[in-house]
Amino acid sequence: QVQLVESGGELVQAGGSLRLSCTASGRTFSTTSMAWFRQAPGKEREFVIGIMWRGDSIRYTDSVKGRFAVSRDSAKNTMYLQMNSLRPEDTAIYYCAAPRLYTLTVPNTESSYYYWGQGTKVTVSA
Repeated sequence: QVQLVESGGELVQAGGSLRLSCTASGRTFSTTSMAWFRQAPGKEREFVIGIMWRGDSIRYTDSVKGRFAVSRDSAKNTMYLQMNSLRPEDTAIYYCAAPRLYTLTVPNTESSYYYWGQGTKVTVSA
């Protein structure tokens, strides 16, 4: 059984930083991408940032450029999201996701991802 488990979400003040983790179990994702999505209250889930597991190809949405970074530790089967200069509009539940099959690039659509974590809540106060 494949599981993705996120952790690290909490309440933080605007301008602060957080690091989220996503640990996979049940299989490795050495030939696929992995990504972070988020869903703010009352909004649809959106792509945030993603990374190819074996390479350093990274894709991100413009609103997090220069503030968020993604990395992965293959040995730990874990992906990280470093979030700096947080803003109230970053408040959301953050999900990690992985496709079922091999991907050549990092997709940015929900339909491209098969495995999802349960989410971790990030709240940024003004």
